[in-house]
Amino acid sequence: MTENTPTVLFICQHNAGRSQLGAALLEHLGGDRFLASSAGLSPADEVNPAVAATVAEWGMDITDRVPRAVTTDDLAQADVVVLMKPGLDLPSTPRGEVLEWAFPNPESWDAEAVRPLREAVAEKIRSTLLVR
Repeated sequence: MTENTPTVLFICQHNAGRSQLGAALLEHLGGDRFLASSAGLSPADEVNPAVAATVAEWGMDITDRVPRAVTTDDLAQADVVVLMKPGLDLPSTPRGEVLEWAFPNPESWDAEAVRPLREAVAEKIRSTLLVR
């Protein structure tokens, strides 16, 4: 990566599901074209096990990642901020472009129910970020 590599920050409420999924999939699909990170407004204790399981199906292990709170520095440094739920109340105004993505909630938070969410997030990354 170079200093010209755009930073993409994925944000959701708990940084346990959607934002972790977005960052992991961008790392997988985008390779070294982007620097992906994730954060949440009120972080959970751990990454959602179903999200980690569906990402593992694509050969990535995110079980050691720890949910964290979004900071004003995160928002000041990100070139692109992806809100994984529209209307999240951020601690400051992002410097970069803000994208608001909406995905239906899985019927349950098990791997089988999360796979369609994984596929939807991957397609949104392909059609929105990877075409740049």
